[in-house]
Amino acid sequence: MFIFVLMIVLFIVGYTVIALEHPLKINKSATALLLGVLLWVCAVIGGEGILVNTDSLRQFAMDHPGNYFLNWLVHSQLLTALGEVSEILFFLMGAMTIVELIDTHGGFTIITKHIKTTKKVKLLWVISIISFFLSAALDNLTSSIVMVALLRKLIGDRKERWFFASMIIIAANSGGAWSPIGDVTTIMLWIGNRVTTLNIIEMTFIASLVSLLVPLIVLSFILKGHVERPELTEDHIDATFEVKRWESNFFFFLGVGALLFVPVFKTITHLPPYLGMLGGLSVLWIASEILNRRRPEIERSRFSVSTILTKIDMPSILFFLGILMAVNALATVGHLELLAVNLDKIPLLEPEKYYVINIIIGLLSSIVDNVPLVAGAMGMYHFPTDHYFWEFLAYCAGTGGSILIIGSAAGVAVMGMEKIDFIWYLKKISWIALIGYFAGALTFIGEKAIRERISNKDKAEKTEVVMSEEGVKEYLSKTTFYTVNDSDFDLETEEIKDSTVIRFTDFAHQGQQYFGLSLQSLQYQNNKKDFENHSVVQSLAKGECVVTQLNDTIAEVIFGKDQLFVTQSGRVYLVFPSGGSLELKKVN
Repeated sequence: MFIFVLMIVLFIVGYTVIALEHPLKINKSATALLLGVLLWVCAVIGGEGILVNTDSLRQFAMDHPGNYFLNWLVHSQLLTALGEVSEILFFLMGAMTIVELIDTHGGFTIITKHIKTTKKVKLLWVISIISFFLSAALDNLTSSIVMVALLRKLIGDRKERWFFASMIIIAANSGGAWSPIGDVTTIMLWIGNRVTTLNIIEMTFIASLVSLLVPLIVLSFILKGHVERPELTEDHIDATFEVKRWESNFFFFLGVGALLFVPVFKTITHLPPYLGMLGGLSVLWIASEILNRRRPEIERSRFSVSTILTKIDMPSILFFLGILMAVNALATVGHLELLAVNLDKIPLLEPEKYYVINIIIGLLSSIVDNVPLVAGAMGMYHFPTDHYFWEFLAYCAGTGGSILIIGSAAGVAVMGMEKIDFIWYLKKISWIALIGYFAGALTFIGEKAIRERISNKDKAEKTEVVMSEEGVKEYLSKTTFYTVNDSDFDLETEEIKDSTVIRFTDFAHQGQQYFGLSLQSLQYQNNKKDFENHSVVQSLAKGECVVTQLNDTIAEVIFGKDQLFVTQSGRVYLVFPSGGSLELKKVN
């Protein structure tokens, strides 16, 4: 128990040191790496006794006789965690390299030359809206890297650029929340068959858009004046004067095409996205080598991917590694599972209970990685596909990470690229992101309530039968039904050759009630206008009409000697003694 609590304390202390990076002058990457190592050491020292759930350990012991806790922790859990984290790291490295390669060849000038405005507010809206939709097409991590690279071409002052970069984080996370491929959590829900593509877009788009628009509106009142364009630098801007326009265009479209191909690659091959990203990088690398092979050695080295790789922000990569390994240690021992179980004990009724749970998960995702939180929720709850719980979870887990700069992959990437101070973001942006988060959450809840009211209204308007004894009797007595003899139905002309009209009849005679069916058989002669009565049969019997409501939409009816099922929508099924049934169609 001591080790279990110690791990929580270490995580809190480590997180605090990361937050105070600039005052303490200790690089956050070093702290994150140490935190990740210490938490896994604690897991080893604590042994099996600190595990919240031992199912995985026992399954490992059954599959690998003679191996127990240490082998399970190292060869199963640690390697699995490292594999999951490495997927993100290689994806991030590939995306950063592609963006730098495009930038070095002057590709981004295609966009920046069309953004003429220097007004802060107008530029803020343009950058944010582009990030919002780009994130849905790519993902929040890739789009934030691309947009920060563009931002460096548009704004020279670093502190001013921080506001815009922070809005890129919010916009990228909001854009990723409504797309099945826009965020790792929505990908998890989509692949896990918890949500479908069109439904997640329909149900979360407005809420995600509100979570962006509210911070945009707030910052529009804060930011005033104009921005100054950056001066030309040797590494990037002046390179455009040494590259032909067609080469800049070529690398821009090839690079953006490689990024856009990643979700397509994943859908087609079902392989992890980082493989698609590395494949795209390899194509650009080969193209760069071929196009630049005739340049002088000095110029060729500038455009070489080997040189570009030295510009990648490795401290940010290591920060990712440390913080994600730390969170995985907590997930392995069971801290996050225990948290999810306690959340489920909230004393509220549905849907308020699940609204609160998802909102809390969103807030927690700004502190710990949202992947294990969402994975825990997917393991705990078994709602059907496209249930509102999954939709709201996608929104909350996707946008909640914007509240703190290290709460999302996009935030960490931008933090590393622009060297944004944690405390600065906390003071200047967090409260704005929090307002946007709650505004979007309330929008989702309100939209769901409106949709339910409209749905209930439509349902009420479509109700043919009042599901009560009197309502069912009235419907049967006032409605005429028919059946068609399938063997005499002409498929080519769709003409009815033989049919039977059915009416439900009841009358009283000498104090006795009679119930039954009145059957009138109709047969066409040479055309559908000329027909004759073939026979009229009335099947009446003493008895009563007994209506038994099976549920809100179906009633069982004993009408004299005939057994029926009547639905709220007006469908009537005649049940035969042999067990079969026949649907009686309503005459218009």
